[in-house]
Amino acid sequence: MATDDPEQPTLSSIGQPGKSSGEIGSVQEPLLFGQQPHVENYSVVACILPFLFPAFGGLLYGYDIGATSCATISIESATSSGISWYDLSSVQIGLITSGSLYGALIGSLLAFNIADFLGRRRELMLSSVLYLIGALITAFAPVYVVMVIGRFVYGVGIGLAMHAAPMYIAETSPSQIRGLLISLKEFLIVFGMLLGYTVGSLMVEVVAGWRYMYGVSVPISIIMGIGMWWLPASPRWILLCAIQGKGDMPGLRETAVSCLCRLRGATIGDSAHHQVDEILSELSHLSEEKEATMGEMFQGKCLKALTIGAGLILFQQITGQPSVLYYAAKIFQDAGFAAAADATRASIFLGLLKLIMTGVAVVVVDRLGRRPLLLGGVSGIAVALFLLGSYYTFLGNVPPVAVIALLLYVGCYQLSFGPIGWLMISEIFPLRVRGRGLSIAVLVNFGTNALVTFAFSPMEELVGAGNVFFIFGVIAIVAVIFVFFIIPETKGLTLEEIEAKYLT
Repeated sequence: MATDDPEQPTLSSIGQPGKSSGEIGSVQEPLLFGQQPHVENYSVVACILPFLFPAFGGLLYGYDIGATSCATISIESATSSGISWYDLSSVQIGLITSGSLYGALIGSLLAFNIADFLGRRRELMLSSVLYLIGALITAFAPVYVVMVIGRFVYGVGIGLAMHAAPMYIAETSPSQIRGLLISLKEFLIVFGMLLGYTVGSLMVEVVAGWRYMYGVSVPISIIMGIGMWWLPASPRWILLCAIQGKGDMPGLRETAVSCLCRLRGATIGDSAHHQVDEILSELSHLSEEKEATMGEMFQGKCLKALTIGAGLILFQQITGQPSVLYYAAKIFQDAGFAAAADATRASIFLGLLKLIMTGVAVVVVDRLGRRPLLLGGVSGIAVALFLLGSYYTFLGNVPPVAVIALLLYVGCYQLSFGPIGWLMISEIFPLRVRGRGLSIAVLVNFGTNALVTFAFSPMEELVGAGNVFFIFGVIAIVAVIFVFFIIPETKGLTLEEIEAKYLT
């Protein structure tokens, strides 16, 4: 079946051309080669829901991180766990914490083969179902094994959502605000973490509070699923199906026009046909090519896109992001700002900082561009890592140095790698391989996250915490060089223009 939804609204049902209170006026887009300029109008109100429902997938991912950090404390409590199997080993607690991460790895692998078959919308619907089932199994788990299964199922939903959400948002957003909307997805991830920390701190002393912590995901996943069922399919995905001969071209073209009208609102007017024709023109070189194989992903323009996207995601993780946050509570405790019992409050404080800095990135990403934020932010990360290394090596009697370094690291990460990593991988892959390219990038993200998290303790024991942070600092310098020479500026370009300008 070529479209996500066989019954799409007709153009006449969307509304007639005209201005609305939510319209962003005439914005000149960059020219495609040999084409005349055109104006893309869109309704702000119409753009909110196509962003919000996919972004709920990110919110549920972030919430799980925050809630789990508190849920493990509740589960191990003899007085408030509400279960007889609370006496868990460190390995068992580790499986609860990382179970969703392993599920996300499987979800990323599944996405490679099912993403283009299902389409972005259906993949997000499937992820919402897995979120729902995983949360229910975890919240009502009668024994430990069932709880781990629930964590794994929830994680598969994370892998699919983090793959499909940036694709759907990128392919349905006006180019002028694409960076803002995809960066807002990262904002919702961080907001989800903060929400998880907050709910966890409120429920941590309630009997069986961990069940309520995981249960909060249930209504959010239901809203996400209903929202994705209501939204139209990605017009670009529909046109890709048409080009690859998976349906009737005239019928799929009209479906794409109808979907684009729903996504942009009444202000798009008659220009929907023109925009669809432009996308088709850019896709015409595909003829009826089949989906890319794994081998093709490492050749030509696919390899170039993979180097940019997966390379950026790789540096996002191997500059030590999981490890720095792992040390956060200890740093605050050493500095005298928080006792061990106040770890959740320290987490909430860091969550607020992450949220604020992500908000700053959201506001400026489409004004300053991707490269300036990456170059400045990653440079700040390098400075922060060397400060942390210095603290653990020879400045142990100056705790404020560690606190400043921690705050600098978190702030710079949320200005750069945090939102822009997900933004770039959603923009850089050609449409024909976008689903498979993103699945590889998401797999790299979760795989390296797991590797860095696992390897930190053995490395710390082998060479010391200070030297580990110095190593991360050197990697951050390499990351700055990688960004300077490899990462392109995609601000203001349509997805088709990005492919034509940087991948040919």
